[in-house]
Amino acid sequence: MKLGKVTGRVVSTRKVPSFEGIKLLLVQPVDEHLIPCGDPLVAFDTIQAGTGDVVYYETSKEAGRVLETLMNPCDAAIVGIVDHIFTENQR
Repeated sequence: MKLGKVTGRVVSTRKVPSFEGIKLLLVQPVDEHLIPCGDPLVAFDTIQAGTGDVVYYETSKEAGRVLETLMNPCDAAIVGIVDHIFTENQR
């Protein structure tokens, strides 16, 4: 799983049938200190995340497993909202 911050929404008027009714969000990958790392990506939101939320997401074949239709072309999916991050150097 990877950390990211939701920076916006993506609107698509036409999509494959297995994606109907699923919200698309723009996610900026971040490290454990919430510093951006990498390029933003579009992820499916199945947990009602919103702009500004820190989330964890999955990519590749594992991302498609969160949708009801197992055989789908999903590349990234948000699987949880982060409440707090504890690091070794934090007091």
